[in-house]
Amino acid sequence: MDTTLLLSTDDLPPSERTPAWQGWMHQLFGGLQSDVYGASSFEGHVHVARAGEVVLTRLEAQRHRVLRSPQLARASDSACLKIVAPWLGTAVVEQMGRQAWVRPGAWAIYDTTGSYEITNPEQALHLIVMLPKQRLQERGLHLSPLMGRQVGGSHGISRVALEAMRNTFQELPTMSAEAACGAGEMLLELVRLSLQELAGQHTATSQQQALKDRIRAHVEQHLRDPALSIEQIAQALNCSKRHLHNAFADEADTLAHHILRRRLQACMRELRQPALDQRTITEIAFSWGFSNGAYFSRVFRDHTGLSPSDYRHASR
Repeated sequence: MDTTLLLSTDDLPPSERTPAWQGWMHQLFGGLQSDVYGASSFEGHVHVARAGEVVLTRLEAQRHRVLRSPQLARASDSACLKIVAPWLGTAVVEQMGRQAWVRPGAWAIYDTTGSYEITNPEQALHLIVMLPKQRLQERGLHLSPLMGRQVGGSHGISRVALEAMRNTFQELPTMSAEAACGAGEMLLELVRLSLQELAGQHTATSQQQALKDRIRAHVEQHLRDPALSIEQIAQALNCSKRHLHNAFADEADTLAHHILRRRLQACMRELRQPALDQRTITEIAFSWGFSNGAYFSRVFRDHTGLSPSDYRHASR
């Protein structure tokens, strides 16, 4: 079955690789903006295959992030759910105020009709699966509470779904068109069952996730407040600081780093907007809770690979 698309930066001059990659991400995934951490050259490979209505992509690249802004989400005419399942590396999925750190052996899901950000902080080899949203809505699932979450992959039906997604991608070249369509239908059903199981969980794990959702919601509401701190959050949510730290114990992201990263992302978003060019970098940083310009510049460069002024210029 010949339904594949192969793209690689290998044959391009170094100066053309980054813009080529950004163009591929924009075209293949419905208008995504791509950021390569200030890399002067970029290496990436994309292999796209189709199983009926399901699109599977093997993506290999050095560290990068992709962003779907609210404007891009509103302008899109494609309604898909998207899964990221790492073979190597880590993916950080952020949507609807939720965050999921996904490593090999797990998968997370998000909705392309809403804004989201995916960060790949290291060399990545991921399987990306796109499924028609309507097909899963027709099966009675309330999808919104399940988006921006790690579904699983280590056991149960979510592990069966993960192995089926990987095996389907690997075997598609040997399948007939009819068999590929059948495989796509199988994947839709396995994802539906996995989400159905996730929706029905009432365990200590889901309670911990609920607390994380409350913490992140509080952070989003008070992100501009310089006084936002772990102590302030504990007081506002009427729990101990230890309880807050424990809520993030299963993630590589600490609560303090989550606050810092969300503030940096807000500054990055405003530095990309030409309408805000009259505002100085310091004004933008201080409006998002930073109180020291030198510290902001240092952590911004650590996060993006560029100084704030270079980032603003490059985004143009």
